[in-house]
Amino acid sequence: MTDLSTPERGAATGTGVRSRPRAALPALCATQITSWGIVYYAFPVLNPAITADTGWPAGATTAAFSAALLVSAIAGIRVGRIIDHRGPRTVMTAGSVLGVLSVLIVAAAPNLPIFIAGWLLAGLAMASTFYQPAFAALTRWWAPDHVRALTIVTLAGGLASTVFAPLTAALAAHMSWRATYVVLASVLAAVTIPAHAIALNAPWPKAPPATARAAGGADQVARSRQFWMLAAALTLSAFTVYAVVVALVPLMLERGFTTTEAAWALGLGGAGQTLGRTLYATLARRTGVTARTVALIALGGLTTAALALAPGPYTLLVALSVAAGMVRGNLTLLQATAITDRWGTTHYGRLSGLLAAPATAASALAPFAGAALAAPLGGYPHLFGLLALVAGLAALVALATRPTRRAPPG
Repeated sequence: MTDLSTPERGAATGTGVRSRPRAALPALCATQITSWGIVYYAFPVLNPAITADTGWPAGATTAAFSAALLVSAIAGIRVGRIIDHRGPRTVMTAGSVLGVLSVLIVAAAPNLPIFIAGWLLAGLAMASTFYQPAFAALTRWWAPDHVRALTIVTLAGGLASTVFAPLTAALAAHMSWRATYVVLASVLAAVTIPAHAIALNAPWPKAPPATARAAGGADQVARSRQFWMLAAALTLSAFTVYAVVVALVPLMLERGFTTTEAAWALGLGGAGQTLGRTLYATLARRTGVTARTVALIALGGLTTAALALAPGPYTLLVALSVAAGMVRGNLTLLQATAITDRWGTTHYGRLSGLLAAPATAASALAPFAGAALAAPLGGYPHLFGLLALVAGLAALVALATRPTRRAPPG
């Protein structure tokens, strides 16, 4: 069994046997695809149509989307604590209901304030249904074999853009953006509400004993230098990753490609996420946690720089999108296992919520910041160049997350 108190070893990938709710893992796979695909990935595809139809500024609609992510960051801390104590069923089911309502409000919004209100509600749904609550559930139910379970659910989640970006584009080609969102809300309701309500109805196991490195409790871990440096590195990295995701479509449009071609590039990037995640368990076994963190963040910067420099052809840009997706997929698992690799699973929900909060806030600001900076910088290629530099800084910060080893007793 992997010793989680030894942080420089690979992630926990053991195969412990314990009672687990069999339906939870397939259900969470289905709900992650659907929730991410509809609440998150549909927006970058539909936003050009939204602004063209309503006359609302692109900066304002993107700011509404960013506000949803910011709400998700704040609410996620509380969600993590609730799941630690009570389990995921109630939180994730309620989040699914809120997600459906929020999408319907966005679809029906007669003005910009109502549109923004819909996205603020969507932020609560994101905090309650996206990866963080799913990771908390799987980490408690599946530990110490949680890396396998996390990999499976993120493999499925990585298909969200692959499935829903082209589907959203196809729907929008035959109906208005409002009608498209109504159809998507119906799918969200049909898939996620019953799945969370039924499949997550299982006893919630007690938290395991704290590891040596977390013996002082969650508060002491959260105040440690290692925790703060890790949070800083992941926050800078998240800013670049999410700015790239939302800015990829306008980058492609600026280079003369169609909306459909751009949507496919974004969608195939999601397929890259799935491919990349199949490699994470092997990477975790063969690398130390700090080296893995630095390498993945740096690779994210390199793919972003390549997208900035390559004007085409289309096949090359698609290949770069897939490569960026592979890195992005591994970064998702890197964050999902960051707490357990260093401090064990005892306070996973709370510490994961605290760690994810600034990263989610950065991802909230990234779409708005990207849209706001693109014009002053001279276009989206220059924006991608700046984002590559930020990723490089994040890799340097990650070097400082290596813990200080205690002197052996004696």
